Amino acid sequence: MSDTDRAPLRVGLVQHRWLADPAELRAQLDAGIGLAAAQGARAVFLPELTLSRYPADVPAAENPGATAEDLLTGPTFEFAAAAAREHGVLVHASLYERAEGADGLGFNTAILVSPEGELLGRTRKLHIPISAGYYEDTYFRQGPPEGDPHPVYRPAALDGAALGLPTCWDQWFPELARNYSLGGAEILVYPTAIGSEPSMPSFDTQPIWQHVIVGNGITAGTFMVVPNRFGDEGGVNFYGSSFISDPYGRILAQAPRDAAAVLVADLDLAQRADWLDLFPFLTTRRPDTYTRLTAPVDTDRPYGLVVS
Repeated sequence: MSDTDRAPLRVGLVQHRWLADPAELRAQLDAGIGLAAAQGARAVFLPELTLSRYPADVPAAENPGATAEDLLTGPTFEFAAAAAREHGVLVHASLYERAEGADGLGFNTAILVSPEGELLGRTRKLHIPISAGYYEDTYFRQGPPEGDPHPVYRPAALDGAALGLPTCWDQWFPELARNYSLGGAEILVYPTAIGSEPSMPSFDTQPIWQHVIVGNGITAGTFMVVPNRFGDEGGVNFYGSSFISDPYGRILAQAPRDAAAVLVADLDLAQRADWLDLFPFLTTRRPDTYTRLTAPVDTDRPYGLVVS
């Protein structure tokens, strides 16, 4: 089947706020998945650390991984698998995955679950933020570089549509989106937890955040699906604004900043080939000139500042 013969792929995402009552939180997420499925979505995507309060607004205490969960026996996979089977859709979720190690850290992991409740993919967050209100380096290890750090999944339930599943802070790095695109990814899904900046409370990063992701989608030739949480969890007030964009930079669906929402959009996957034919970013690259991208950072001059 050629790209022009492919039917649009309908996908959904759920924007939610964290609730202290686990049963109520699961019920609201399940209702959102069901609503998207009833509108014809074949895959539904959920925010970062789906069932958890965002922990990294404060630095971790000793052994932070004590609150992490096993991948296949923990509550997140069990919830995603049950919802996928109940609603007959592919479900994506995010969790704090337990890891073995003396440092006590775990992984920030995105998972993809089939409509039959089987694990189809796992991608660990590569880039870990280190800033006020987002002390993730005290909780999470960097995703392991061995194997393919940018895996692309082509689930049969989506007729082979190619998905990459990076997470939140990964969305700021154009190199990552480009690597996924070179691996054939058509859709990048970024489970996200982003909001206020405790060290700069008057600075609203939402417009910049969205511009960067949309711009990375333009240069990578990918659809971007970005489910964020909303609400004040103490250290950070998350600003929602979940969205779906296409390779041309158009916003296909947008959630509000301060309310639960379910977004559904049709992705015309033929647009990727059309766009990259018109603007052949992948085939006109000059990787022979990109050596600085893989060079160690000079910690004395991390920004490459040149003073004349």
